[in-house]
Amino acid sequence: MIQSFVFSDGKLVGRDLEIEALRLVRADKGLTLWVDLENPTDDEIKIILETVFQFHPLAIEDCRTPSSLPKTEDYDDYLFLVTHAVDFTRTEKFNTTELDLFLGKDYLVSYHTTPLKSIATTIERCIKATGVVARGPDRLAHLIIDAVVDLFKPVTDELRAELEEIEESVLTTSDASLTTQLLQVRGEIAHLRQIVRPQRDMISRLARGESKMIRTVMLPYFRDLRDNLIRIDETAASFADQLLISFDLHLNKSSLQGNEGIKALTALTAISLPATIIGTWYGMNFRNMPELNSRFGYPAIVLTTAVLTFFMWRWCKRRRWI
Repeated sequence: MIQSFVFSDGKLVGRDLEIEALRLVRADKGLTLWVDLENPTDDEIKIILETVFQFHPLAIEDCRTPSSLPKTEDYDDYLFLVTHAVDFTRTEKFNTTELDLFLGKDYLVSYHTTPLKSIATTIERCIKATGVVARGPDRLAHLIIDAVVDLFKPVTDELRAELEEIEESVLTTSDASLTTQLLQVRGEIAHLRQIVRPQRDMISRLARGESKMIRTVMLPYFRDLRDNLIRIDETAASFADQLLISFDLHLNKSSLQGNEGIKALTALTAISLPATIIGTWYGMNFRNMPELNSRFGYPAIVLTTAVLTFFMWRWCKRRRWI
């Protein structure tokens, strides 16, 4: 699907133009053009990326082939950005999807294969605005990336809630599925850090003015984005440390429970030891065992066995094995 938006002096003046009209707007240097490609067909990719804007084949190939890490590429007359936004179409766990941006002096092209809230939010903001929305494509790019960063907050809030639930489970229950939950949250935190850290470095480059496509007036806005990403990265790092502590507590608790079982078995063995020894001793086939012929031999052996068993029980009790 192709959506297009035309801005003049920062105000939205047209949208969803035909291909020929896009060519005319593209040639008009007084207008700013934003074209959004959502899950485009091969023909739409060819028309927009290859014919209308004539982007480099490697950049187009990067759009077609998903990348696991954000990055930036400077070309002669545009800047190619690979970012990652939260994918809310799959809610079973934290996922991201790639969002590619082509930033030129008077145009912005966004490319993504799934619907994105950040794009939808920016489009809605442009349509509802009655005044100036964006005086340049770098401002549009900032609006989109800012929406991408803002949508990481629900993810961090959800991870925080999951960590609190895990901590409570570690301290109160012995759920066998807790290890699986720990590993799943660990993977989500690692994925978040894997996405946020390169994205932070990428925005830092833009905030330092290393790209000619970012106007000086926009540098403070990108520095604010960088600071937000730094906070998210630090939050994810604290989550990783917190999860590591929970994991250690879980392992220690599992080891303690295993030791309790071993203690119980040891205590059972110790308590039964007198009866086992005495029974084994008098089970030997010797002719001359005088106490076997004694009138009080049997009661004496029973009493001895009971007394020794009682003392073994008291000993295990003092050592808190039972």
